This record gives sequence, C-alpha cells and structure tokens, in this order.
Amino acid sequence: MKRNNIITSIFSYAILILVLIVCIFPVVYTVLASFKTNAEILAQPDKLFPTVWSLENYKMAFDSSDFNVGRMLFNSSYYTVLCVCFSIFASTMCAYVFERGEFTGKKVIFTMFSSLMFISLGSITVYPLFDILNIIHLNKSLWGLIVVKMLGIPIVNIYLVKSYIKTLPKELDEAAMMDGCSFIGIFFKVIAPLLKPIVATVALLSFQSSWNEYLMPTIFTMSNPSQRTLMVGVVALKNSGDSAASWNLMLAGATIALVPVLAAYVFFNRYFVSGLTAGAVKG
Repeated sequence: MKRNNIITSIFSYAILILVLIVCIFPVVYTVLASFKTNAEILAQPDKLFPTVWSLENYKMAFDSSDFNVGRMLFNSSYYTVLCVCFSIFASTMCAYVFERGEFTGKKVIFTMFSSLMFISLGSITVYPLFDILNIIHLNKSLWGLIVVKMLGIPIVNIYLVKSYIKTLPKELDEAAMMDGCSFIGIFFKVIAPLLKPIVATVALLSFQSSWNEYLMPTIFTMSNPSQRTLMVGVVALKNSGDSAASWNLMLAGATIALVPVLAAYVFFNRYFVSGLTAGAVKG
C-alpha cells in the first residue's frame, strides 16, 4: 500500500512538473530571447540561450519613438487600476445582492446575467460601440474604453464572489440586523471585511485581463498614439526597427510589460488560491 502511494506521488509530481515546464517555457524563452540580436532570433529560433548577452535591445526599445515607456506605463496603469476598481465594486455588490438579497425576480435576473457567459458576439460589437462613443466624443482615447468597461457585467467575478459569500454564515447578518444595521450597512461593516481573499482573486484576474488587453486599446488609440497602452506599444515595436520584423525589440518590450504582471502574482499569490477554492465546498 505504501509503495503504491509512493508511485502515485511520483507520477503526480512528474505530471505537475511537466505542466509547469510547458506553462513557464514561453515566459523563459521571451526573457532570454530579449537579449539576442534579431538576426540570431530569425536564424536560430530553436536556440534557448543567446550566443552573446546584450542589453542593446532594451536601449533601442527605450530610444524608439514608438515606445514612450513612461507615458504608456502611465496609460496602462490608470486604465488597469480603474478597470480593477470597477470590477471589484461591481462584482462584490452584485454578488452580495444576489446571494443575500430577497426581491421579486431575483432568480430570473441572475439567470439572464448568467446567460451572458454563453453569448459571445466577438468583434461584431466593436463598430456599434465605437459609433456610440463617437457621439459623445470618447472614441479616440482610453476613457471611451473605460466607459465601455464600466457598462459591462463581470459575471464570472460575480459568480466567484457569490460562491464565497455563500460560505459565510447568515448568523453574521442576523446579528448585525439586531444591532441596527441596514442591508447595505451589513455589507460594508460585516461582509466586505471578510472578502479579502476573493477580492484579491478578482483583482488579480481583472489586472491580468486589463493589463494584457490589446485589441480594444489598439482600436481606441489608433488615431491618438499618446493614449497607447504598454501592450499596444510592445506590438508596435515589431515594426519600429530597420528590418521588416524586429522581434528582438518586441520581445524586450514584452519582458518589460511582464514585470508588473509577475509582481502582482507574487504579491497576491497567497490570496489567489484560497479565493478560488473558498466557494468550491460549502463548510
């Protein structure tokens, strides 16, 4: 029996290590390739380590007219922060109302919201959104995209928070009501302080999605380069060199853009797993 457990553990760890290698390889390759010349990347794409380590790609990236790091970092930061704050506010409030609230049509409304997870119109919605924002003159900046985000419904995050709130005993609500707390007061004084793990999870998911978003920021900043986000600038680096495709510059820019994401995962990691699994089993 003990031997079988050892074999099972070895097999499990082998699978996990394999999955880890597959997942982390693109990141490692990007970082290492950012120190190569473009000629080496094109001639030997299967080679992992550079022949000669050089910081020239980073110098060229910072000197490029298409890659104003300071400005794009600021654009990405305020865009991401606003999107994260809205996602946290909307998902926690909606989840609390749908889990603890009692009102007519609650199940029907939540079912309608849930159906949004299975409906994807793709890029067909871009033109109508762009046309509407053109009327209010917000179609040429990130603020227009922020407005679009604020009018959206983060249904996946709502599900996560709703499942987490479901694990909290309702006796807490009843005790707060006896002390004179209103429905909203219970949320801010009792429930919200207990949501730290799931809020960290929602924040991390929203941060990753907003920071790495490319298509919509590209469309909304196409005629206004000063509003570009860091990811849009990274892709623009590809064609900013002397060659047709400067992969070395783009990989250097991608490495720069990776740093905030990795830092966020390191900082929120201990909350991330507990937040995702908290609502999996009611206890």
